[in-house]
Amino acid sequence: MNRAFSRKKDKTWMHTPEALSKHYIPYNAKFLGSTEVEQPKGTEVVRDAVRKLKFARHIKKSEGQKTPKVELQISIYGVKILDPKTKEVQHNCQLHRISFCADDKTDKRIFTFICKDSESNKHLCYVFDSEKCAEEITLTIGQAFDLAYRKFLESGGKDVETRKQIAGLQKRIQELETENTELKNKVQDLENQLRITQVHASPAGSVTPKSPSTDIFDMVPFSPISPQSSTPTRNGTQPPPVPSRSTEIKRDLFGAEPFDPFNCGAGDFPPDIQSKLDEMQEGFKMGLTLEGTVFCLDPLDSRC
Repeated sequence: MNRAFSRKKDKTWMHTPEALSKHYIPYNAKFLGSTEVEQPKGTEVVRDAVRKLKFARHIKKSEGQKTPKVELQISIYGVKILDPKTKEVQHNCQLHRISFCADDKTDKRIFTFICKDSESNKHLCYVFDSEKCAEEITLTIGQAFDLAYRKFLESGGKDVETRKQIAGLQKRIQELETENTELKNKVQDLENQLRITQVHASPAGSVTPKSPSTDIFDMVPFSPISPQSSTPTRNGTQPPPVPSRSTEIKRDLFGAEPFDPFNCGAGDFPPDIQSKLDEMQEGFKMGLTLEGTVFCLDPLDSRC
């Protein structure tokens, strides 16, 4: 899906981007509750959920229980459902987990959205009575989703790419440091073997010292202090040049593949970060469907 959201008719956004990115838009509503649904999208899905929760609300009302009031705080970071007095967060629905949002065109108070629960991964449908501003809240959630999606692709994508490049560099530096340590140890061992050989081969100066010892490959040991010796080996030929280390990772300069925010390779990040990125990519790729539909199948929901 190329667009961050889909809807039947284009609407004009009601808020400035700064209001949703730097602050939040508050709304007061009554919370009818939430119920599990089988699908992440669909008019029939939310219609059944609304009917179910309306029926449950009327039962509770007959028992003397009032519909709880909540405060909604909508921003690019999600939809928070709080207690209006204590400001305690009851639910925090991240935007990339919200897949469907709709308002009732016959009852301006009712709106609902489907969100994937972060713990159970089940799809839950949340239903609210919003005092005749259901459409405005629906559009506000849509605008916040659109801004969050763009932020994820623009600034978020660049941040992810930067972290990936840094991680690749850090890994490469660690490999080079390990390799450097191993080479230093080998050079030290070869120098020690050379000294021992020269001492045993020159007793009391009666024997002419041999040419520098060679290793098991008939190579003159390398010393970091002096340039490589051009002394021929025992077979009279010059030692072959030391082959340069082949680069095993044939990618870019940093050892990483070109970054695609929707196609991150597994293992590029620690498992917890990678799973969160995968989750965000999946949620934003699914998109948010804004839909104005009719939920009122029964007249018993009127004034409560």
